[in-house]
Amino acid sequence: MHNSQEFDLLITGGSVIDGSKAPRFRADIGVRNGRIAAIGDLSHCQAAQRIEASGKIVAPGFIDSHTHDDQAVLSQSDMSFKISQGVTTVITGNCGISIAPLRAGTPLPAPLSLLEDTDETRFETFRSYLDALRARPSAVNVAAMVGHSTLRVMTMDSLEREARPDEIRAMNALLDEALEAGAIGISTGTYYPPAAHASTQEVIDVCRPITGTGALYVTHMRDEADKSMESLEESFLIGRELDSPVVISHHKLQRAHNFGKSSQTLARIRHAMQCQCVALDCYPYNASSTMLHRDPKRLGGRILISSSKPHPEQAGRDLDAIAADWGVTKEEAAARLQPASAIYFGMDEGDVRNILSFDETMIGSDGIPTGEKPHPRLWGTFPRILGHYSRDLGLFDLEVAVWKMTGLTARNFKLDGRGTLEIGHHADIVVFDAATVRDTASYEAPAAPAEGIDAVIVNGVLTWRLGQHMGARAGKVITRHGAGKGRD
Repeated sequence: MHNSQEFDLLITGGSVIDGSKAPRFRADIGVRNGRIAAIGDLSHCQAAQRIEASGKIVAPGFIDSHTHDDQAVLSQSDMSFKISQGVTTVITGNCGISIAPLRAGTPLPAPLSLLEDTDETRFETFRSYLDALRARPSAVNVAAMVGHSTLRVMTMDSLEREARPDEIRAMNALLDEALEAGAIGISTGTYYPPAAHASTQEVIDVCRPITGTGALYVTHMRDEADKSMESLEESFLIGRELDSPVVISHHKLQRAHNFGKSSQTLARIRHAMQCQCVALDCYPYNASSTMLHRDPKRLGGRILISSSKPHPEQAGRDLDAIAADWGVTKEEAAARLQPASAIYFGMDEGDVRNILSFDETMIGSDGIPTGEKPHPRLWGTFPRILGHYSRDLGLFDLEVAVWKMTGLTARNFKLDGRGTLEIGHHADIVVFDAATVRDTASYEAPAAPAEGIDAVIVNGVLTWRLGQHMGARAGKVITRHGAGKGRD
């Protein structure tokens, strides 16, 4: 029945894992006009371009549920660190940090300073940011959130206190604009200095405009160590008050005396899921990465410097060694390195596996695309799930692994027409070798592409093939249903 059909692209002979958790099946996939036009036996059909996928897995393009790619999608638009591992869509604006709205000349406190930033790339409105992305497309699709810390920086003369009613109204107006432009939600990072003084009530009041819109409340919780249970309760309360879906970002338990507590936190999350919309994501590493802290309480354990503006030569070195070389305390060394980012070895591998294998956990890299020595998760997260955790450790089947990176994420973030291989859906597709796929990025050499990723297709356009970027920039801006006009 398909004999006379012509396709722009035909992927033949592969085993399809469609992103729904259903068992794999043998089928060809035909793509036309950027969408999946046919799935089945298409061996006799014509196509402008063919990819032979015999012995390979054909899956939906991976969706990175947690990124800090806000600026990179403009300044590093080839996005090789994501495309090379099969990622076709990124969720930006996490942890309370977004590149918009920000006005030129506003000094950026950490961790906003982690975003590569110049006055030329500041966007005073969220719409102007999304318009810039439409004008200069990236190699990946972008679904963007607005950050609460960014709104505080835009409206408050001091971040060391709770917001006043007039400042909350100003933040409401900025959030309204972002939602109208198509932001998929708002994120908070009350763990970080720019938002640590915000009370629960401030967060609720600032986020009030999302009520009734379907937009998400996504949070880097106030505490992921001793007070993780209390922080979960706060997050659930905010979601209930806003009547909004909640996403717990990069769920983890930090510091040795909290190791093993994931059994308690996951039980609480599962219970909350019975009463409200709750989701969570995790990255497949037992080390975190963020701004280099100055607080002595956050400088325990091994800390590896990722980047330092005044001392770029120290990237890739341990803070202990730098302090010893300089003959100063760790606190003084941390102060001298600012602004800087670092990797913190403060989690238990057992908890990481427990959280990853929790049935509702999405996969997000939380990579920071700056500096010479980023956390290897920037390049390695998705192949590490497929290779190390699914194939080698058997933590979950490959169908489940793919679902955690595709269908589950698309459902939770309401990315209609993506995340599963279905006729009519956008043709975001990855072809990989289940036997050989693996991450090669390490802490010593983090900028290393995955092995076993054969082809990556974004909106029907072949973007990565056999270790080479094809130069395509076919990514689209994904906006929320009902937001503004001109939804992509």
